[in-house]
Amino acid sequence: MNKLRLGVIGCGGMSHTHERGYNRLADRIEIAAVADIILERAQRAAEATGAPLAVTDYREMLDSVDAVLIVLPHHLHHAVGMACLQAGKHVLMEKPMANSEAECLELIHTAQALDRVFMVAYCMRFHPLTVRLKDLVDKKVYGDLFQLSIWTEQYTRYHPGHWALDAAKLGGGQLFSHGCHYIDLLLWFLGRPLRGTHLGTHYGTPWMEKEGTSNVAIEFTDGPLGYHFGTWGAVGTRHGYNFQALCTEGTLEADIHGGKLYAHTKKGIEVLYDASDQPPSKHTHLEMVHFLDCIASKAEPLTNGPGSLQGLRVIWRLYEAERRGVVADLRGLGLDEPWDRPGLDKLP
Repeated sequence: MNKLRLGVIGCGGMSHTHERGYNRLADRIEIAAVADIILERAQRAAEATGAPLAVTDYREMLDSVDAVLIVLPHHLHHAVGMACLQAGKHVLMEKPMANSEAECLELIHTAQALDRVFMVAYCMRFHPLTVRLKDLVDKKVYGDLFQLSIWTEQYTRYHPGHWALDAAKLGGGQLFSHGCHYIDLLLWFLGRPLRGTHLGTHYGTPWMEKEGTSNVAIEFTDGPLGYHFGTWGAVGTRHGYNFQALCTEGTLEADIHGGKLYAHTKKGIEVLYDASDQPPSKHTHLEMVHFLDCIASKAEPLTNGPGSLQGLRVIWRLYEAERRGVVADLRGLGLDEPWDRPGLDKLP
């Protein structure tokens, strides 16, 4: 079987997370080229991955690759993604897809017109604990799900001058940049959203232009609720990354940092799955496997463009409602609902 030639565009922090899994896919891919505006950083990545080509202009690599992983500042996603798709390359785009609805739609339509795989890197969909939690919820092993709560507490402080401190480049604040993972999970688990609220603050994270701490509450069709709390200001944390699915016959808890899935019932606490011995980059490895499988089989990715756009539209409506001091109308934004028209990022 011919190996897929992968190019990596952007060799900063997030690229290292993906880098750890490349050697486990050596039978399927070769890192053919890497690009970064800082040549030394590209050369370091080339040495680490065995890539024969390191460049400062990603366009110089496009003739040498079949697909690209784009790991760039958010405001660059659209332009670079478009250039790669138009060059005939499959694209795995780090989240979020792009900073505006119009940019997202153009990326999606271009990929469709050129029959290229376009996938957004929502790696938490592939985390072993998340996958098992979703399976138990879907099968109603512990009854009906009525509340899904997600906590992500971390300390993230960028150095002065970093692009992520600019809200226009980041696309918003903590919710848009990182919380998009968990809005995606809420939609995946709970279905069609009806209404919701967002409260955010940069109190406690004064280095952020917009919110560094975020609270989201969403009501879904037929009654279940979803909640996400995220912060980049947690100097210490007990929750860490913790998902709790409250069901009518018990509560399921995914302790992401601890690597264990628990069931809390009247009988006590039971460990349902222990992934603590698996590599911390396991989910990004499985994400890349899915991307390769979609290219090989010409299948639509689980985290495709349309579904990813719906999650961003939820965030944009929540932001707008917060600004106006109203509850956001989120109808029409389920992952199974019509998506292909502009304007769904705005409140009706």
